[in-house]
Amino acid sequence: MAKIVMCEPFELYNLLNQCRCVSRLAEINYLCLIDASEAQDYYRSHIITAKNAKMDSKGAFLLPELVEVDSMQHVVVYDSSTSCTQEQGRAVACAQVLAKASLNPVHIVRGGFHRFSALYPFLRTEKILNTIMELENLKIYPVEIIAGLLYMGDQKQGMDTTILKDLKIDAIVSISESNALESTKGNQAFLNIPVADSVVSDLYSSFERICSFVSSHITVGSRVLIVSRQGRSRCSAVTVAFLIHYFKYTLKEAWMYMFKCKPIARPNTGFLQQLSDWELHTLGTKQTDLSEHYF
Repeated sequence: MAKIVMCEPFELYNLLNQCRCVSRLAEINYLCLIDASEAQDYYRSHIITAKNAKMDSKGAFLLPELVEVDSMQHVVVYDSSTSCTQEQGRAVACAQVLAKASLNPVHIVRGGFHRFSALYPFLRTEKILNTIMELENLKIYPVEIIAGLLYMGDQKQGMDTTILKDLKIDAIVSISESNALESTKGNQAFLNIPVADSVVSDLYSSFERICSFVSSHITVGSRVLIVSRQGRSRCSAVTVAFLIHYFKYTLKEAWMYMFKCKPIARPNTGFLQQLSDWELHTLGTKQTDLSEHYF
């Protein structure tokens, strides 16, 4: 039987916004998202792609139809408001059924639909079925690094006024040689660092300036989006640098945190060495071995 654990709303938000050219929600074995709320609540509104949990004549939850739970990379369940695994609510009862079939931990969204939809109203829907094409064309939002404060994405997302409005972005850090984003920015504070995605590019000399800019905004509750052209190398390097600066994480800790939020993100080897130097500068000692397999 798989473990049953709680997850925060921003963790589900990030699962819903992963992509490999197109949304990962189009992958058949990526995410099993189950709404364990009463049927009338589900049909009124639910989180995108969620399936309503069915029950038998005795009131016991059933495994979802046409879903191979044991092959799913992620299994997530929610009800209206469950906040811990000790509650004897619908989400926990449903998770117990899913855990018997799943090979991976079953996650229950803390606070349920009420909390998630309050944070991300743009990710709720009344739509029951989605075609593969619809799933492939879903709007992908930047991943959330620090809940309600720091986001990381690509240049296209940084230019999308709907995304900026939905996420209430107050400031943007753009790591790009292009000034296209600056020319289209709205009311957001803006910092552009014109650095190429090359192993010989110097990003290190901008870490202090970037971290100061981001800190000045998030310490007063403003939301910051960090972007680069593809949202993989430069913005992830800057994000890791900020996590080392702000939380005093080691490079390994910051890397693993960022990687969990966006698994396809990866600084190039030149930036990785600069992050090692940044760890030394910030913490006073190099604590991370770059030869370890996860780099």
